[in-house]
Amino acid sequence: MTKAGLDDDLERMTREQLVIEVVKLREGIRNHRDSTRHELCWHHPQLWGLLPEKTDPLPEVPGWPQFLEGCLKYRRSLDEQLPDAPCTSKPYQEGDRL
Repeated sequence: MTKAGLDDDLERMTREQLVIEVVKLREGIRNHRDSTRHELCWHHPQLWGLLPEKTDPLPEVPGWPQFLEGCLKYRRSLDEQLPDAPCTSKPYQEGDRL
């Protein structure tokens, strides 16, 4: 399937099928949006599982220094974009939702 044809299936769907698809996608987006604390750092393959094309791309993983630099940059961006967001010092616990 070419990128140009990735959404051709939408044209063949009924209104009811489109509504079901939109609800499914909204649920996935909300689950991602509502991630919090350490969940924000995790890989979220369930999002691309909502797409009709079935691929399981292997992510390119940065080295530890680059990864930690990215984490720090992301955390700083939260301070800038959400300065009033509540903070916690609660550590990651095994079994936390990932």
